[in-house]
Amino acid sequence: MKKTGSLLLALLLVTVLVLSACGKKEEAAKDGSAAPGKTAAASTVKLGIFKNVTHAPGYIALEQNLFQKYWGENVKIEVTPFDNGSDFSTALATGEIDLGFVGPGPATNQFLKSKNFRIISGSNNGGAVLVAGKDSGISSVKDLVGKTVAIPTKGSTNEISLRLLLKQNNINVTTDKSGVNLIARAPADTLIAMRQKEVDATLIPEPWGTQMEQEGIGKIIVDWDKIPPNNGNYPLTLLVASDKFLKEHRDMAKGAIKANADAIDFIKKNPDKSYELINNRLKALSGKGMDIALIKAAISRLNLTTDVNKEAIEEMAKVSIDAGYIKDVKKEELDLSKFLDLSLLDEVKQGK
Repeated sequence: MKKTGSLLLALLLVTVLVLSACGKKEEAAKDGSAAPGKTAAASTVKLGIFKNVTHAPGYIALEQNLFQKYWGENVKIEVTPFDNGSDFSTALATGEIDLGFVGPGPATNQFLKSKNFRIISGSNNGGAVLVAGKDSGISSVKDLVGKTVAIPTKGSTNEISLRLLLKQNNINVTTDKSGVNLIARAPADTLIAMRQKEVDATLIPEPWGTQMEQEGIGKIIVDWDKIPPNNGNYPLTLLVASDKFLKEHRDMAKGAIKANADAIDFIKKNPDKSYELINNRLKALSGKGMDIALIKAAISRLNLTTDVNKEAIEEMAKVSIDAGYIKDVKKEELDLSKFLDLSLLDEVKQGK
């Protein structure tokens, strides 16, 4: 009897210890600490995004709570809107934001300076158009000689595409009438400048080009699928994350990739509902919405994908070197292998 009693007591103690250990693990999961083999969850994530329809997957991910789906309901998301990639990339490099959506042009320029963030997924290929102003006398790229063309910001992906387009037509960027004069204007300011005929043309991301055409103040003379490089099939919107975030919260970075992929799938399967959700996020970011027909037209000019074309990014970087935006790097020595960390994207594609 004594042996039986001792055995029962021992079993009871083991059961108590096991339940106690399970309870501690549950508490650890609740307070955000990491389980074995996992990185800890952040209580707050600072996410950057543009006020452009080309960032539609990010809009849908926010509107549909897809980030929370993979991060957990207790994670606070602080969204910071940007007008251009230069400001975004600086914010990412200096820790003002943790991750977000940006174009390859300014992101590459900043990476080669700071080397402290990475591309982790694609989001959208293409979606920029060349628009000529009404009564500008421009009907083709060759007519841009002697004209002033607006781009969102110096060193932007749109400027790089414009420079490639001009090069294809043997046209130089100049400050006189012998070539094309470039001027940096935020998209909203460019819209006003086109209305007032202060600029002759612009290479601009959607939905701005469609809006100019529908207002009758401009005409798209080179559509998105003819914009270089690769006739529109180049990364215009990428998902990037800081090295610090990747090191400390790699599992959350993977969750962001999944949220982006889910959002792309949602847009393709639910286009009509997506237009409304995109408009909701535009209102939140810019203070005003947009006609649904305009959003629909703009979305039709996007190639939403998680794929990343490394060669296209390298080609655009070489244009930035020629333009003087990337200094102390020779084209033949350019190495962007560490700029891309697609290991998590590969895992997501494999269903891991």
